Amino acid sequence: MVTSRKRWLPLEANPNIMNQLLNQLGLSQAECFDVSGLNEELLAMIPQPVLAVLFVYPVTEKSEEERIQQDSAFKGPTNGVYFMKQTVGNACGTIALLHAVGNITSKIKLDEGFYLDNFFKVTANMDPSERATYFENDKELEYLHSIAATAGETEVSENVDTHFVCFTCVNGVLYELDGRRAEPISHGASSPTTILQDAAKVIQRMMTKNPPGAINFNVLALCGTSSI
Repeated sequence: MVTSRKRWLPLEANPNIMNQLLNQLGLSQAECFDVSGLNEELLAMIPQPVLAVLFVYPVTEKSEEERIQQDSAFKGPTNGVYFMKQTVGNACGTIALLHAVGNITSKIKLDEGFYLDNFFKVTANMDPSERATYFENDKELEYLHSIAATAGETEVSENVDTHFVCFTCVNGVLYELDGRRAEPISHGASSPTTILQDAAKVIQRMMTKNPPGAINFNVLALCGTSSI
């Protein structure tokens, strides 16, 4: 649940915007790509390796009821997963990127001395709430987010009804990471080579829970570059 009164402008689900922000933050070994469809043929067009999957979906009364119900079954922190809470409104896009990068630092090399390198060193031993507080008070990240949020193609407004989440594979398990949730959500076995297909199955189930005709969905894959 978002608890702070602070609100940022939302990020557009646009790979060019995401890549611009990641580059400024100090990630040069991965970039985002649009996933234009969830069937096997279209998924096969996404460059490998896929390191994480971002999903943007409309927030509805039904999705909120399910979130509250699942959170009531909280079982404690998940070992090995980098997770942080969201306390800033409309910051879910940047938090999804941090969740994606925070769980692949053993697979990629962050640009030394840049923002992400410093952020993960400082927050490594913090709990999810402490990371959220650090995030909320970080003026540098707020500034870089604002630049990216105003660089999109659509009109910018604080009033949005969509939300970003991240899917990552840690220790052979597919996790859904959402800073509004009590903890990472396990979706069963996965692997670095099947994360895109496994996430797509979960996303398809999530999409069917929305009203017929709902179109505010976007899927992005964070893929490693040839320099990995």
